[in-house]
Amino acid sequence: MRLVLSLLTAGLLAGACAGTPAPSSEIAFSTRSWPEASVGECAVSESGAARLGIAQIEAVDELTVRFTLCAPDPAFTQKLAVTNFAVNDSGWLAAAIADGSLATTMNGTGPLTLSAWEQGVQIVLTRNGAYWCDRAASERVVIQWEPESAARLLQLRAGTVDAADNLAPTDEAAIAADSSLALITRPGFNTFYLNFNNRYAPVSDVRVRQAIGIALDRQRIVDLFYPSGSTLATHVPPCVIDGACEGDAWYAQDLIAARALLAEAGYPNGIDLTLSLRETPRAYLPDPVAVATDIQAQLAAVGIRVTLDVQEAGGYIGKLLSGEQRGASFSAALPDYPEAWNSLGIDFGSTSGPAHGDQYPRLVALLDEAQRELDPAARAALFTQINNEIRSQVPVVPIANGASLIAARAAVRGLVASPVAMERLASVRVEGSDTFTWLQGGEPAGLYCMDEEDREAVRICAQVMEGLYGYTEGGTAAEPRLATGCVASADGLVVECALRSDVRFHNGARLDAGDVLDSFAAAWDCAHPLHVGRTGDFRGWSWIMGTLNADACGE
Repeated sequence: MRLVLSLLTAGLLAGACAGTPAPSSEIAFSTRSWPEASVGECAVSESGAARLGIAQIEAVDELTVRFTLCAPDPAFTQKLAVTNFAVNDSGWLAAAIADGSLATTMNGTGPLTLSAWEQGVQIVLTRNGAYWCDRAASERVVIQWEPESAARLLQLRAGTVDAADNLAPTDEAAIAADSSLALITRPGFNTFYLNFNNRYAPVSDVRVRQAIGIALDRQRIVDLFYPSGSTLATHVPPCVIDGACEGDAWYAQDLIAARALLAEAGYPNGIDLTLSLRETPRAYLPDPVAVATDIQAQLAAVGIRVTLDVQEAGGYIGKLLSGEQRGASFSAALPDYPEAWNSLGIDFGSTSGPAHGDQYPRLVALLDEAQRELDPAARAALFTQINNEIRSQVPVVPIANGASLIAARAAVRGLVASPVAMERLASVRVEGSDTFTWLQGGEPAGLYCMDEEDREAVRICAQVMEGLYGYTEGGTAAEPRLATGCVASADGLVVECALRSDVRFHNGARLDAGDVLDSFAAAWDCAHPLHVGRTGDFRGWSWIMGTLNADACGE
């Protein structure tokens, strides 16, 4: 089925940021599809419904890509905006695999090009003079790394770097008081929550979970232990995600009602509760032991006697996901991409594991319906019910959306914090300099975006590579990048994307639909000849988009 795209809109978008491409030899385009013979087999859920995923990708013509889906997916363009899902030139991709340079070189379409990776020292990016949109603000962007937060701050104060990422909350006051520095807070794209395993008493009783949920002064925890920019979690999804926080906000603290609920559940003298945690700080939980100790003290006021079980970091998550953590534990909603269902369906939908104990049937049914609902108003109504059901059943208690801190020299202009930690460094300039230097926590493991997961690597990808969609600067909404737009059929099973006509890769090759097909099929299909990477796991694509011919990957 061929869809009609808005040519007027496409022309306006493509013409607004036209650049002058460099000459290059071209690889001839050919109409083709993957899989070549027929659509791929779609997995089926226990209910018999097709699971979300792609059935086939087609390069219809040079500037049109068609996706046939297994089931309607209202979040498909949000998924296309995931930074990892970057498009490579087909010829370059094959050559880089052949010569072994895939993980250490890059050939994108973005405003910055990879000039050098001086391993162990820095990565140097330079302005792409032929970029199809606005040119980079600085001639060079240098990315360096330092694992210790205190050392990052020292380098910033010494003037050897222009901005430093993920600084310690304990340094916030000193940074704010330093007139030579500017403090920037990154909104919390996470929700720290107290998790319950409903297979074990006493939290198997909903009244006990509700009692805990209203006994806590959650704002106190945010105020005492989180950096500025952090917010009280009113819902389980981070509210920086558009449409995620429909329904009623979480309960206000009520100690009298909490004691009454415990008595009603048969515990007039209170309960004993084990709270499991790991010491390792995270952006969503800067000081786990201090927070746990405060919760312990707060719950004692309603007769809940909390024992802290501080566990070894390496084994903690495995125990949590397998349902071995009894009672209460620390966890978080950490979305793979900024979309309402993704914040909830993984933990509470039909495919969720035993981290919360037994599934909550009404929550599962609502989430399964919302996952495929294409009408925005109907979807919003479903998320109102979903969030209210969580509020009623209390599988978790949402506490905080943890922000993180960036500091920059006062001469830095144009640095905008990204909720998904993908700051657009091409927008940044330093007064009196043609170079902007960014200091982050670690060195990338590799630079082939499709097969990388760590933030340090993906941030480099965000500067050099582009996908069909990307996130708005400083926001979480999906906006067209290499595509001028994508349009779904009435039944939601076919999505057709029109590509920009004026885009060239850094090697001079012209973007066409075959490049999109090959880039995506290489990650999707374990049997594809280009299914090669630094690790070969392609975990991000597999988790979000699915896997074709998984047997060829040994899965």
